[in-house]
Amino acid sequence: MTEGPGGHPPQRVRVTAPRPGAPASAATGPTPGPVARRAATDVQGVYVRSLIRSQLRLALVCAAAFAVATVLFVLAIVLTPALDEAFVAGVPVSWLLLGFGVYPLALTIGGLYVRAASRNEARYRSLVEDS
Repeated sequence: MTEGPGGHPPQRVRVTAPRPGAPASAATGPTPGPVARRAATDVQGVYVRSLIRSQLRLALVCAAAFAVATVLFVLAIVLTPALDEAFVAGVPVSWLLLGFGVYPLALTIGGLYVRAASRNEARYRSLVEDS
């Protein structure tokens, strides 16, 4: 800990956000009028709502794709009776596929979701920076 003058600890300073309705400091420069602020917040609100809708749509599509692919994977295992007759280390192959086969599917869909969500956010950032 650094010490202040005279070997005493430095005095504490409270840092707070500006209070609502308090006058803006002159160092920040001129502030836009109420009409310009309202227009800017309206546009930003549209951008944010658009981002939220696109992220929700992406999440629902990925969840539905995962559910459909998992059901198809399970159906393929159920409709292949030879997998129940084959054993690896005393465990039926169908059980191994059910236990470990879904993870690559989940990782793939998760990776695709992250990539698409990042692309949506990059598009949002470019829109916000342009306006």
